[in-house]
Amino acid sequence: MSLIEPYLDDTHRAFRQTCRRFAIEQILPHAEGWEEAGSFPRELYAGAAEAGVLAPTWPDALGGGGGDVFHGVIAGEELLRGGSTGVVVGLGSLQIALPPILELGTPEQIDRFVRPVLAGTAISALGITEPGTGSDVTGVSTRAVRDGSAYRLTGAKTFITSGVRADFVTVLARTSEDPHGGLTFFVVPSGAPGFEVSRALRKTGWWASDTAELHFDDVVVPEDHRIGEEGSGFLALMRNFENERLMLAINGTALAALSLEEALAYARQREAFGRAIAKFQVIRHKLAQMQTEVSSAQALTYAIADRMRRGEPCLSEVAQAKNHASDVARRVCWEAVQIFGGMGYMRETMVERFARDARLLPIGGGTQEIMNEVIARHGLGL
Repeated sequence: MSLIEPYLDDTHRAFRQTCRRFAIEQILPHAEGWEEAGSFPRELYAGAAEAGVLAPTWPDALGGGGGDVFHGVIAGEELLRGGSTGVVVGLGSLQIALPPILELGTPEQIDRFVRPVLAGTAISALGITEPGTGSDVTGVSTRAVRDGSAYRLTGAKTFITSGVRADFVTVLARTSEDPHGGLTFFVVPSGAPGFEVSRALRKTGWWASDTAELHFDDVVVPEDHRIGEEGSGFLALMRNFENERLMLAINGTALAALSLEEALAYARQREAFGRAIAKFQVIRHKLAQMQTEVSSAQALTYAIADRMRRGEPCLSEVAQAKNHASDVARRVCWEAVQIFGGMGYMRETMVERFARDARLLPIGGGTQEIMNEVIARHGLGL
């Protein structure tokens, strides 16, 4: 029995088949081309929404799937079978861009901004990181200054997933000098005068996911595009981080598990010295160690996901899951490349792609060093 099975019911099992079918039919045949192009068609968002795999955990009243945390876990695992982390991350940018709007926004704002994204007819992005500010969110310097019934937004954001073609960006900006209480979210439409995509960024991995540097030059943002009260942004962002880190832990376990699957299949059919390389003890033991590491990451991640499903605070625990899954993904993906030998170094193979993609995990959503600080402070009381 798989380690996830005790957490699932029949709706999860049926949903897994839906996600797998979408990945194999709609993503896998195009994955290599989309990776090389650095993008994928906008129409895929609508297709994913129609198939029910774009927003499985969002309220059905808003057009989501109405599922629980494990519907999200399954989507994260199965969509990767399409062979492109970049596609999965691009489709998933709504998971970090929309929560502040759902939590703090008015019903009118939720209708205006959330519904079209869940329907796959609009693309959203989250703008937090700045060229001079990474892990220290209190250092955000993008400013929103009130001007009558509007705000004037000035600053820059970088490493923004889906930022090149997003229809709007949920931007965290400074509205006062208070390090924590001076941060506020705004929805900034992509066509607003003064809002510019400075450049599309070229990355080591996640190629099919567009990543942007954004510039705001005195952008007029109407007051009804402010999300929540002034100063409400920091706490909402902290709650958002917990979900994002779980998503990244899921991504790490899935990258590792799929790389192991690929390596095992290759070892069984690849021959050297007259027999399949899976028959050599060195390869068998390598695969056994990879399986052990994958199982350990899955067990921790699923247990934390279950606690989050029950509404328990998991700040330290989800940081542990993210760090462990990141380490496992890097090791297992690179071991898969080694088992593939020369073919593992070719861009046409899934294991080569996943090995590059895994390198982002100890950086994105809070670096491994920051996660260790969270664990020490909130888990160990240090």
